Amino acid sequence: MTTHTHDSRPPRPSPVPASAGVGLKPAHYKNILEDHPPVGWFEVHAENYMGDGGPPHHYLQAIRRDYPLSLHGVGLSIGGAGPLDREHLGRLAALVNRYEPGLFSEHLAWSTHDTGYLNDLLPLPYNETTLKRVCEHVQEVQDLLGRRMLLENPSRYFPLEGATLGEIEFLQELARRTGCGLLLDVNNVQISAVNNAFDPRDYLDAFPLWLVEEIHVAGHDRQQDAAGAPLLIDTHDRPVDATVWSLLGRVLERSGPRPVLVEWDSRIPAWEGLMSEARRAQACLDHALPEGAERHAITD
Repeated sequence: MTTHTHDSRPPRPSPVPASAGVGLKPAHYKNILEDHPPVGWFEVHAENYMGDGGPPHHYLQAIRRDYPLSLHGVGLSIGGAGPLDREHLGRLAALVNRYEPGLFSEHLAWSTHDTGYLNDLLPLPYNETTLKRVCEHVQEVQDLLGRRMLLENPSRYFPLEGATLGEIEFLQELARRTGCGLLLDVNNVQISAVNNAFDPRDYLDAFPLWLVEEIHVAGHDRQQDAAGAPLLIDTHDRPVDATVWSLLGRVLERSGPRPVLVEWDSRIPAWEGLMSEARRAQACLDHALPEGAERHAITD
């Protein structure tokens, strides 16, 4: 067992390496602090750390001393029809200043209507009206935080009416107008492809990988719709599907190494189960490295 001593000074900015990372969960706090595992970085959901203090901040501050962080928001409602929540933005800015994450990302989705908040990440129709609104919101966030944010492609379960732009066209134009980057969720691509009957390989081959600063993989549930057709549900509660690993390899062959996150957000496994997935992600990254390049070892 290794003991680490931590002080209260603010952490230095630390870029997220092009290696495998995992989501930080309270169930694993002690494993991380006691064993200092060789994972490259951790991602945290911003909304879980928006309180002023308490055990979450105690552990996150200690872990941040030793590892880079990526901050991933789920509550901005970047595609919402109304204005962004200024109180939420203020809490987000305080969190960014406190922990200096190497990356900050949000979902291309909406979750608010009037004064109500929906506990879901809902898709947007891709058209010029939506694009203009999302651009305004992204620029507002970037101006407040003083940094580039990343937008994540969503999982989609059915086509939406009112769409006049393709998803890739929408994301690329959003990045062009605002200077934001992209987070490519490969699992979401597979889910959307099966549910909407398109080839995920064609989608990924057309994706603007030069804008991608972080990649996600995760597990999903296989079901059937009312007509008996396959239906994939984005659950993040099991190991990554073999098809998603294959698609990740296809992406990394084009992009080269990027930070790759294993998402596992419910039915949390023991630490070793999560590390097993991280090792598999790192193996995909290592395979994409040029001959003789230094590798990030994730061992038992």
